[in-house]
Amino acid sequence: MASKRQFSLKEPVDFVIVGSGSAGGILAKELSTAGFDVVVLEQGPYRHANDFVHDELAVVFRDELIGGGTKASGQTFRDDENKVAQSPMRQPARYAQNVGGASVHFTANFWRFREIDFKERSVLGAISGTNFADWPITYDELEPYYTKVDWEIGVSGAPGPNDAFRSKPFPLPPMPVKSSGVLMERGAKKLGLNVQVEPHAILSQPFNGRPACINCGYCMFFGCEVGAKSSTLAAMIPLAEASGNCEIRADSAVFRIATDKRGRASEVFYYDKDGMERSQKAKAVVVSANGAETARLLLMSASEQYPDGLANSSGFVGRNLMFNAHSAAQGVFTEQLNDYKGVQVTRIIHDFYESDPARGFYGGGGLDARPLWSATPILHALLGMPPDVPPWGAAFKDEMAHNFTRQMCLVGSTTSLALDRNNITLDPTNTDKWGRPSIRVTYRDHDDDLSMASFLQDRAMELFDAAGAQKTWRRPVLPSDGGEHLLGTCRMGDDPSSSVVNRDHRSHDIKNLFICDGSSFVTSGRGQPTMTIMALAFRAADRIKAAVAANAI
Repeated sequence: MASKRQFSLKEPVDFVIVGSGSAGGILAKELSTAGFDVVVLEQGPYRHANDFVHDELAVVFRDELIGGGTKASGQTFRDDENKVAQSPMRQPARYAQNVGGASVHFTANFWRFREIDFKERSVLGAISGTNFADWPITYDELEPYYTKVDWEIGVSGAPGPNDAFRSKPFPLPPMPVKSSGVLMERGAKKLGLNVQVEPHAILSQPFNGRPACINCGYCMFFGCEVGAKSSTLAAMIPLAEASGNCEIRADSAVFRIATDKRGRASEVFYYDKDGMERSQKAKAVVVSANGAETARLLLMSASEQYPDGLANSSGFVGRNLMFNAHSAAQGVFTEQLNDYKGVQVTRIIHDFYESDPARGFYGGGGLDARPLWSATPILHALLGMPPDVPPWGAAFKDEMAHNFTRQMCLVGSTTSLALDRNNITLDPTNTDKWGRPSIRVTYRDHDDDLSMASFLQDRAMELFDAAGAQKTWRRPVLPSDGGEHLLGTCRMGDDPSSSVVNRDHRSHDIKNLFICDGSSFVTSGRGQPTMTIMALAFRAADRIKAAVAANAI
C-alpha cells in the first residue's frame, strides 16, 4: 500500500466525500483510482480488522460501533408530527460510525432488486396518500453495476428460481447451508414453496487477496476480524488509499457545506477529533452519509442563498423515509440446530416477492431462516425467549439453556411506502455530542406494509408447522420505532419539483453537489438495500467521471 496521502486544508481538492460506507467507500475508490484528489470525511474512527471483537455487551448494548447510541447522538423519535419527539432508549436511526460505515456491521444478506422494483408505480398505479413513484432508471441500466459489485466487492451465492437477469455468474459459491436452511427447505417442500440460496457479501473462499469466512457467527452488528465480510473497509478503502490520491480523514464530524457567490458547493466544515472546527475546500462535494445523516447535513447547511437547506428547492430533503417493514416468528426443535454458528442466513423464499392485488393490500417480500436473537447469548436471553416462560428463575434458566442450540427464527422482510409523514428533520432542542442539531425521526408504517409483514409471518408459522417445530410463537407486528435501512430522504427523479437528485445523482439545484446513498431510493425494495446502494455508487462514479471529462461540473 502506498503511504497515506494528506491534503492541505488551504487548497481545494477535486472531491470531498462525506461518509465512507457502502456508497462513500466505493466512490472514494472509483474517483481516486481514476486520478482525482479525494478527501473522505468520516465522523467515526478508523477501525481495522484486528480492532473488532466478540464483545456482545460493548457492541450490541453499549452501541460501540454506532457511536454511543442516543446518549451521544441525541436522536429523538415520534410517530406523529403533532407530538413532541422523545429520546428513546434505542437510537431510531441506526448505523455504524466508523470507516466503512454500516457495511462494517451489517448482516451481509445481499439481494439484488428485481425489474419490478424500478417500475411498480407504472404497473400497479397510484396508491392514495403516498409518494409512490417509478425510479428514473431501470434494472437493465443498473445490472452491469450489480455485476460489478459481485466481482469487485466479493459476493458468494447461486441464482434463484425467480431472480432478475444476471449478465455474469456469482464469483464465489454459496456459504454452506445451516440447520435453519435445511428446516426451511423441509417445510417449503411440503407447502409447495421454492427455497433458494441466500447471497452474501461474505467470502466463502479466498478472493481478491482477502480470506474466507471462518464461521465465527458474529456477523450481525459486529465487524469482521478477518476481513471476510465485504465491507467497503475491507474491499474498497485499501484500494482508494493505495492509489495515492485519497485521504481518509476519520473522526471528522461534518456540520456544514458552504457555497460560494455562484451558489456552488465550495467548502466542507467539520469538527476534528479534538472538537476543533476545520474545513476542506473542494471543487465538488459528494454526500454519502446515509439516509438520515445526509438529510440532516443538507438541512444544517441552510443559508441566505438556500434558506430551506441545500438541494431542497423541492422540499423533498428528509421526506419519504423508508425503513422496510419486518416480522418474526420463532420455533424450537427437538434436535440441536446450533444455528448460532456461521453466517446468519443461508436459505430464503421469494415466492411472495411481488405485490399481489388478491391479498387486498400493496407489498411483497421475502422470508429467511436464521438464528436472529439466538445468535448471541445475551440477546437470546433478553429477546429470544417464548412469551409463556417466566423472565427469571429456574424455569427461565432451563428453557434458555435448552432453546439456545435448538431455536431458529423465520424473518419476513417487506416494503415501506414513501410517505410525507415519515421524515428526517432537525430536532429543535436536542443536540449531539458535537453540538449539532440532533436527528428527529418521525415515522409510522403504512398499513399496507404492516399487513404484508403479517402475511409473511403467517406463512412463517405454516413453515414451522410443516418443518416439525416442537414449539412456535410470533412477535406482534407493530409500527416501527426505528431501523437500519435508511432510505428515500433525497430521492432520485427527473422532475426537480418532486426529487432531490437527477438520474446521475447530481442535485437539481447545485451543479457540483452529488448525493448517493440510501437516500437516493425512490422505493424501498423488499428488505435488503445494501447491494443496490453499492451498485448505485459504482454507476454514480461513472456518471461523475463522464461529467468531468465533458467539463460539465
